[in-house]
Amino acid sequence: MKNLLPLAVLALFLFTQACTPKAADKTVASPAAPTPPAQPVEWDTIGKPLLGDKELDTKEDAPVEYQFLEEAVVKPEAEARPDSLPRYNASHTFEHDLIHTKLELSFDWAKKRANGRATLTLRPWFYPASQLTLDAKNFDIHSVRFEGKTDTLAYRYDNAQLVIQLGKTFTRTEEFKVVIVYTAKPDERTSFGGSAAITSDKGLYFINADGSEPDKPRQIWTQGETESNSFWFPTVDKPNERCTQEMYITVEDKYKTLSNGVLISSKKNADGTRTDYWKMDKPHAPYLFMMAVGEYAIVRDKWRGIPVDYYVEPKYEQYARDIYPYTTEMLEFFSNKLGYAFPWPKYSQVVVRDYVSGAMENTTATIFGEFIQLDKRSLLDNHLTNEKVVAHEMFHHWFGDLVTTESWSNLTLNEGFANYSEYLWLEHKYGREEADFHELNERQGYIYSTQGGGHPLIDFGYENRENMFDAHSYNKGGAILHMLRTQVGDDAFFTALNRYLKKNEYTDVEAHELRLAFEDVSGQDLNWFFNQWFFNTGHPNLDISYDWDEASQKASVTIAQKQEPANGVPYIFELPLKVDIYDASGKARREAIRLTKRSQTFMFDAPVKPALINADAEKALLAVKADQHSPEEWAFLYHHGPLFQDRLEAYDFFQDKSTPLAAQIRTEALQDKHWALRQAAAGKADVSKPEVQAALVKLAESDPEPGVRAAAIEALGETADKKYAPVYEKGMAPDQPYSVLSAALDALSKSDPVAAIAAAKNLENDENEGIVLALADLYAANATPGLLPWFQKHAGKMDNMAAFKYYDLFTQFLIGLEDPAVLDQSISGFQATSLNLNTSLWRRFSNTKAIADLRNYFAQSGDQARATQLTQMLADIREQEPDATLKMYYGMFNQP
Repeated sequence: MKNLLPLAVLALFLFTQACTPKAADKTVASPAAPTPPAQPVEWDTIGKPLLGDKELDTKEDAPVEYQFLEEAVVKPEAEARPDSLPRYNASHTFEHDLIHTKLELSFDWAKKRANGRATLTLRPWFYPASQLTLDAKNFDIHSVRFEGKTDTLAYRYDNAQLVIQLGKTFTRTEEFKVVIVYTAKPDERTSFGGSAAITSDKGLYFINADGSEPDKPRQIWTQGETESNSFWFPTVDKPNERCTQEMYITVEDKYKTLSNGVLISSKKNADGTRTDYWKMDKPHAPYLFMMAVGEYAIVRDKWRGIPVDYYVEPKYEQYARDIYPYTTEMLEFFSNKLGYAFPWPKYSQVVVRDYVSGAMENTTATIFGEFIQLDKRSLLDNHLTNEKVVAHEMFHHWFGDLVTTESWSNLTLNEGFANYSEYLWLEHKYGREEADFHELNERQGYIYSTQGGGHPLIDFGYENRENMFDAHSYNKGGAILHMLRTQVGDDAFFTALNRYLKKNEYTDVEAHELRLAFEDVSGQDLNWFFNQWFFNTGHPNLDISYDWDEASQKASVTIAQKQEPANGVPYIFELPLKVDIYDASGKARREAIRLTKRSQTFMFDAPVKPALINADAEKALLAVKADQHSPEEWAFLYHHGPLFQDRLEAYDFFQDKSTPLAAQIRTEALQDKHWALRQAAAGKADVSKPEVQAALVKLAESDPEPGVRAAAIEALGETADKKYAPVYEKGMAPDQPYSVLSAALDALSKSDPVAAIAAAKNLENDENEGIVLALADLYAANATPGLLPWFQKHAGKMDNMAAFKYYDLFTQFLIGLEDPAVLDQSISGFQATSLNLNTSLWRRFSNTKAIADLRNYFAQSGDQARATQLTQMLADIREQEPDATLKMYYGMFNQP
């Protein structure tokens, strides 16, 4: 599962620089040789523990660590003791083993209903049973009987669970099949759930069901995680359940279908419909069941004889392989890296409209939101986004689908691995520096998220299972895997992953099973690592200082742990680190240390004063760090540190300083080998210097990274010098990404507004979001009444993340017009869209924020009456908004 909406919304409010703790740590890894392919797999056909003589593995409980105050001058008054145990969310207790699910489905588009017939094959898990309990939410139950029987079975139904009286007692060796005929009504509920990560829990979604939106295709798709598939078929809707499946989907013949497994047959019916029969013969969790229906173009590929299909809307057919980049190469890379070939019979990827999250790893059939469905020019700015999300969801097919978390408390066993797959792919495809830059951003995202508090990575005490889809399970989980890789070494790391997969394939796991696999391979006792990083809360906060004593010829590193030991955060973290000690020539020797105290000093032989001592030289530690280097030492680190993060930490120290040394480092960074530092340096460039302008021109015209070219053009634009018009014209060429085009238009407008407007006129009929946003940016800064129809034309079309920026610019344009009548008309339009529940969450939020921005404008302008009116309008919108996530965000608009 990859989620994007909450981050996109929050980005509108958060200061980006606040995300980076000073000298914060980043991540690193070393490449490893691929391990041999896996041997053929043998597994129990139902993916459950075998009965009989086979010995079952036992699971070990992690020891609990206690800390005591050895001395106390004043004994504080004892805290009140709770009178009940803390919350504990146990994994699902099995009464029955769900072996196979057969579904026969057709649809009522007008009512947004699914007509279903489910045939479930089960047996008691261990104890004899005479009744069966299934998750079945908001159904009309028409009949329940054994397969092949006419007599109905007695049942009771509370609209959430179906409890069936079996009429006899079955033992664990006896299978039985129940047939349930039902109607699923996902839209007919008094209330809906959801979270910031997965914004709705309907399970089954009808998109543009009545065809009233001419620019939007009609689609049906599903989203099962966490436990929402039981809104469209009866099941045991828990992550530790597994079964095989068959699905018969009947649709109008014009539609394509997709489901798990392989398409066995496609039969045309007399009434103009068609029934597609999909079969998955390997067991997987019910939350991974899926289907998608729509008018798709299918671009077909293969990998090692396995079908690989790309589903896109027809107008994107020629870009399908770019939308799902390097799919077959990734399948090969991950299979080799893990020593375990992709275990499923096919791999398909599909884009759906109005998706409720970012992407979802449904087994053999991954769903993506429409944010990845772009043309080739748009993908020039976004190719890494698509690559990372494709890698993330694919890797889940090993970690999440093949080996599945037994409970949502252990979610990081799915999401932490998928998060780390992005690092592995970038390291393989683009090198370690690109992977390290990515991991830096992931770590910063986690660290920022903890400002409001944290929780254990394995969190048995969560209040709501949806809350587990956060920067702990994803970002922190991936960072901890990277630390584990550094701890045991590459060979042991990937060998242990192979063992973990083979030992637990087609079943569910908890964190201790991962630990045992690593201990089996490495020979190390890793309880300390898992207790500290998986079962405790937080991360270290380190202050690092350095010294050299000429008399003793000793260098020293003192590391003090500053983290507050509250709410499960350890008072002392145990931290094995590497320290690099540099001589003046840039040569380093490496020393190993192990931090085991709150404050600890380490001594090293040093006949002469080191030019630099670099603690955490591997940059693998998840921590907030304050390194007490001198400016000269930071400059030395920039010049001699072997890692991207060495240079980045040094640049970060100098980026806002006004010393000659800082200016030198910023100028050198314009030529840095990593694009992120070149881009950052371009944003800080001193354009008063001719040599800096010359460097910027070179970057603007020929840097391979679009973000660097755009940043260089923006910097040149600050000169307002017409001599750079040819650079801007080149930036507006048809082969340039939209980020560069936008920067070029903006830069040209500062030196020659008339030429910029003329250039924009040639682009007004282009419907591409990138061009529309570039023009909106220009027109917002040059507001005239004649441009209003252009803004109004596109206001009804902008959606998804592009809507955020568009409506911000539209609001700026309206303020610039200074026309009260136009403002009133536009506010009414924003209000209507905010209240239109048939439009997307993105559009509703963007229009509501536009009203809030205009309210703030009136308040700042002294028009309190108008500001008060819009505050009430915002309150009314919030009151009528049914989506809990939007309602939460709307609370930020309560006051100017």
